[in-house]
Amino acid sequence: MSVQVNLPEWPLERVRALAAERNVQVWPVGGVVRDALLGRPIHDWDFAVERDAMGLARAVAKTLRGAFYPLDRERDTGRVVLRREGPRMELDFAALRGPDLEADLRGRDFTLNGMAAGPDGRLIDPHGGLADLQARLLRAIGETTFDDDPLRMLRAVRLVAELDLRLEARTAAWIIRRASTLCRASPERVRDEFARILAAPAVASHLHMLDELGLLTGIVPEVEPLKEQAQSPPHRFDVWWHTLLVVDAAEGVVRTLAGKRSYLDYADAPERAWDDLARALRRFGPALTNHLQMQLRGGRTRRVLFLLAALCHDLGKPLTCTEDEEGHLHFYGHERVGARMTAERMRQLRFSRAEVERVRTVVQAHLRPGHLSRLQGPVTRRAVYRFFRATGSGGVEVMLLSMADHLATWGPNLEPDRWARRLAVGETLLSHYFEQRQEAVAPIPLIAGRDLMAELGLKEGPQVGRLLEAVREAQAAGEICTREEALALVRRLLA
Repeated sequence: MSVQVNLPEWPLERVRALAAERNVQVWPVGGVVRDALLGRPIHDWDFAVERDAMGLARAVAKTLRGAFYPLDRERDTGRVVLRREGPRMELDFAALRGPDLEADLRGRDFTLNGMAAGPDGRLIDPHGGLADLQARLLRAIGETTFDDDPLRMLRAVRLVAELDLRLEARTAAWIIRRASTLCRASPERVRDEFARILAAPAVASHLHMLDELGLLTGIVPEVEPLKEQAQSPPHRFDVWWHTLLVVDAAEGVVRTLAGKRSYLDYADAPERAWDDLARALRRFGPALTNHLQMQLRGGRTRRVLFLLAALCHDLGKPLTCTEDEEGHLHFYGHERVGARMTAERMRQLRFSRAEVERVRTVVQAHLRPGHLSRLQGPVTRRAVYRFFRATGSGGVEVMLLSMADHLATWGPNLEPDRWARRLAVGETLLSHYFEQRQEAVAPIPLIAGRDLMAELGLKEGPQVGRLLEAVREAQAAGEICTREEALALVRRLLA
């Protein structure tokens, strides 16, 4: 029985008409067919073209007022980018890889990507992709799939994560045998696939899958020593398993504050802890969602980078482990060492400078909210100012990571009083950041450097900067609020 693929008429009909004018055949293939069968929104298209694919792409770009980009002249592959209302749309055109469409589909990666739509809209499915799709199964078309392009091993996990699939056992075995060849893929391509895995649901379980397949050490080799690193109570697991718990709890914190259930695989904190979190901090949910959806230079969201920080937050522990006379293990300075390791790994993966700095900051500061929660009394405005002075806008993620770390550390042994104190610190920090920003996070300057030089006869230099910072901190603490008070403070400091 034939199956009809319901694809949007635009831009398909225009592409087919232009192909007919050029007397070439064209077929929608791969992900666009798969997504149509799944009923998913379609933003990007892949077309297999009988010949002169770049010529057809240029014609499409001209007719639809898009931009044309050559991708691979030797393989006759080009891209058209269309910008209408809503997300931009990418149309990729590639000449057939082989003498006919069947040969082209045989050379694709997975059965659910080895499908095409014929001119009449009927499904062309020589490898059983539809049956695998219905069974929620990801299966490689052949063992050489991963020899042709090792990045397909990462793509397998990404598709499992994004489409909620199961990885076929034989395909998993093929990946395990070739995991060491991932190094042949460029760092940029590895980074992009890894970031998409971090953006998908159930991140911790898919990091665990990457590890089981032997792929994770090809991306972040620094995780390997975590598996042998023991920890003292209140920790319950080695650093690696604790890290998975933290990643899962981090996703759970974000979901809970967005008003969603957690459905966690690894984080085994009591249900009341999530209820307490929702009651204490849910009012920040919309602001947090917007904050984490923002993209940095490089196109990845703060949420993705937050989960990367959760993965990397304890990388420094194996290098800083010491044991005291009573046999307790300590990891003094692991946050600083781990931050340096994280930054170097991200640079190796070609993350942007802004992305590296943000994740480095979150890893280095992840213990600070815990220090605040152990102080007597409420968190002062001065402490709030110093916290965000050190962390910037990344302080929001630092607070969220600290909560996830606390939940993962204590698990079912979570002490209500400790958790309540951690939530109180979180409420104070987040309320100042989102609701009282000009009070203690980023107060409007009362004076400028030129004022100090004019009023007090100071020369330009580091001293002026130090005095301005002292004024700003006093203002954030609520000790001064006028220009005159600021100048008086500076005079006292100079006396």
